[in-house]
Amino acid sequence: MREVLSDIERWRSEGKRVALARVVALEGSGPRLPGATMVVSDAGDVAGSVSGGCVEGAVVTEALDVLAGDGTPKLCTFGYSDDEAFAVGLTCGGTIRVFVEPLSW
Repeated sequence: MREVLSDIERWRSEGKRVALARVVALEGSGPRLPGATMVVSDAGDVAGSVSGGCVEGAVVTEALDVLAGDGTPKLCTFGYSDDEAFAVGLTCGGTIRVFVEPLSW
């Protein structure tokens, strides 16, 4: 989380709204452990990382949706079975749960 604090402060000082996305659970294999953090501004600025590849893009989309909506947090689940992962060239499957919430202070 510390690695994104300066980005949050800068975006907030620019009047941007910010969503925080955190890995809250991991089943099987995944590139980032629970606690990994990404922040997204309502202008589409991104800092940090919760996974990699297509999951990152999906999390950005979810964060922008949270910011554009009524601010209700979301628990998002992304995953592949080992067979599905192998079919698209990944070495193994896994499920990642990411909690996305707007920051307000």
